[in-house]
Amino acid sequence: MRTRSRSAILLFLAMLLAFPPFLSSGSAWAAEPGAAAPATLPEEQGNLPNPYGGTDYYLDASGGDDAHDGLTPTTAWQSFDNVNAKVFEPGDRILLKAGEVWEDQQLWPKGSGAPGLPITIDRYGDPEAGKPYIAVNGNVDNPVTWQNGDFRKDKHKVGLTGAIVLRNQQYWEIHNMEISNDDDFDTDIQGSARLPGNSYVRDGISITINADLLAPGDDKIMDYFRITNNYIHHIDGPSDWQKIHYGGIVFQVFGEKSYKEYDEGAYYFQDVRIENNHFYKTELHAIQFAFNWFYDRDLASGEYDETGKFHEGWEQLWVRNRDLYSRDVYIGHNYAEDIGQGAIQLANTKDMLVEYNEVNGYLQRYDAVSCGLYLWAGADSVMQFNEVYGGPWGEYDGTPWDLEYTNFNVTYQYNYSHDNAAGWMAYMGNSSNSVARYNLSVNDNGVLVKNMLSTNYAPTYFLNNVFVYDAEQMDWFHDEVFIDTVYFLNNVFYNVSETTPTKWYRKPGALDKAVFSNNAFYEAGGVHSAQQPHDPQAVLADPKFVADPMDYKVDNGVLNIVDSAANYQVASDSPLIDAGRYNPRVGGEDFFGTHLYYGDSIDIGIHERQVGVRVDDPVDTDPIEEEGEETRVNLALGKPITANTTHPSPGLGADKLVDGSTATRWASADPDDMPDGYPIIITIDFEEEIVFDEIYLDEYTDSGTNLRIQAYELQRYDAVGGTWHTFKTVADGMGHDVTLDDFGAVTTSQLRLRITEQIATEYWTPTMTEIQVYYSGGA
Repeated sequence: MRTRSRSAILLFLAMLLAFPPFLSSGSAWAAEPGAAAPATLPEEQGNLPNPYGGTDYYLDASGGDDAHDGLTPTTAWQSFDNVNAKVFEPGDRILLKAGEVWEDQQLWPKGSGAPGLPITIDRYGDPEAGKPYIAVNGNVDNPVTWQNGDFRKDKHKVGLTGAIVLRNQQYWEIHNMEISNDDDFDTDIQGSARLPGNSYVRDGISITINADLLAPGDDKIMDYFRITNNYIHHIDGPSDWQKIHYGGIVFQVFGEKSYKEYDEGAYYFQDVRIENNHFYKTELHAIQFAFNWFYDRDLASGEYDETGKFHEGWEQLWVRNRDLYSRDVYIGHNYAEDIGQGAIQLANTKDMLVEYNEVNGYLQRYDAVSCGLYLWAGADSVMQFNEVYGGPWGEYDGTPWDLEYTNFNVTYQYNYSHDNAAGWMAYMGNSSNSVARYNLSVNDNGVLVKNMLSTNYAPTYFLNNVFVYDAEQMDWFHDEVFIDTVYFLNNVFYNVSETTPTKWYRKPGALDKAVFSNNAFYEAGGVHSAQQPHDPQAVLADPKFVADPMDYKVDNGVLNIVDSAANYQVASDSPLIDAGRYNPRVGGEDFFGTHLYYGDSIDIGIHERQVGVRVDDPVDTDPIEEEGEETRVNLALGKPITANTTHPSPGLGADKLVDGSTATRWASADPDDMPDGYPIIITIDFEEEIVFDEIYLDEYTDSGTNLRIQAYELQRYDAVGGTWHTFKTVADGMGHDVTLDDFGAVTTSQLRLRITEQIATEYWTPTMTEIQVYYSGGA
């Protein structure tokens, strides 16, 4: 244990204020004109009469005595023993003396407040003395052990790992605390948590719902939390995944049984505000909000959505279907520096606003997937006016933002990211109406839009973003394959390299399902890549920003984020003015609060210049969603289909090949389950004789699934002779979005696809999304 005297702590705090590796000059709390002001309680609140009419209890680590009654500053308690043993009443306050230090103690007061009568933890005394400091030094019970190849949670210990703990409690406020939970500030926990004795879970503030420990009649929804103006630092833990979240401020929901065994419409947090907190060197997160740990990892936890698509349990569609979202959450004006994994990791929440948060360094010690600030499996939420920088290169995600799995109506807007080596946005798919609009990215070299692991419920939109990057240092615009429709409208792609054109993709067919319209593509070297996306309305000229695009602002503070973006406004003679394409998903304002739009059309980029007549109620008269729609009859749609091999996992049957959707797929059995090998034979029965002259085929790929088909044949059935005849042979692979129309008109009642050969370098067997059949009548 590392013991810290009060004088050492005061010296540490003095150094903190004097030297800013802890608090960058740009993260000071001086608001710019017009910026949203932080909603914090006055710092002297603990010195004022209790506004709720409850009882105040005082603690003084150096001058108190546990034999006192704790009811006045002169009769204060010393340790947390009396507090932890007491059940507090609505309206009570627990007041810790400013500048005092509590070592090796956890604060876990019991009881809940009530509407209008929260229980409050705050400070009293001279604010100049500093915040009360709870230094737990890692003295918390570890709830996780590595057993038989997996991490196991002790349901009686999970959630009890914080310096401050609340479990199955509600109506609480926590203000003005300093917190650490580390036995050695100078040495990080090293090595895997799987090693004996090396599993640690530590938190700053841990607030949990433990469904297995609720008594009959207990509330299952935890309401009203206010956490403001705390300084939380040095929360140490292993830098690998233990199947539990930990960090500075952590809200989690625990339950060891299947999610199907718990009530619907319960087990969530609501009405939560986390504001104006400062985090330094916390593992894993600065803030983690609302992840639900009900068991969902077996095959039986999977479920089908309304489209017939199968979802494994870990995708957490069940949170939406069972109304388990936390809700009505505000997370704003927090500063996080040197964070081990994802700085602000949010989950399983709807109706959330996340704004004016600043992240300075994330994924600093964690060697697996995560991002700077993101929401997983959430809905109807907005991330805006956040600034993220200092992310590493080489992480699988690693980007500042992430359009995550199982999100519905989640928007990222007016955010500023810079100097993130992994890229700009991770994009997982499996979402509906995900929107990224009016964001600014500078020097986020790496991969601009990273991944896409699943098809979507509805398309994703990237609108009016500005990307400034150096193609010589970047990897690609996209590193995988867009496997469902993604729209890119009115974005600026500005490559500052004079030697290397933009590298748009690394995999064949990567952009086949990406639709580009009215984007600006600027290459400082004057040479455009042959990979550049097709965009009939592209602007190729210099965008004419008002300042040098690489003269970007750092250390300006998140409250000055609009000023930071001002260099990317456009000059009066910019070719971006009126050159965009209106779509309702652009929203109502640009980055600077200007109405959308003015003039003949919306502008390209993050700035709408007020030129021309104001259009008060814009209308999309040329919906991009209607371009390229197939109006012909798909003769294979819904017809009987068989395959001589199919993977046993749910949702991968041959019927998915004729459902008209590239969001579903068929998969053949694994190699060990195919004793007869090739050919793989798929047969469609049209149930009558038809004529066709065009066939559409589409292989499925994702980050772990490459193209696999090397050779195939198409055959028609001769009903008279009872024989099959080949009319098309392909030996150079199938791939994405393949249209075959060079075989003439074919008359038959059945169509057969014979996959005869697999790509030699691929071990796993083929998987496809669609077989569509058309007759153009010779047109």
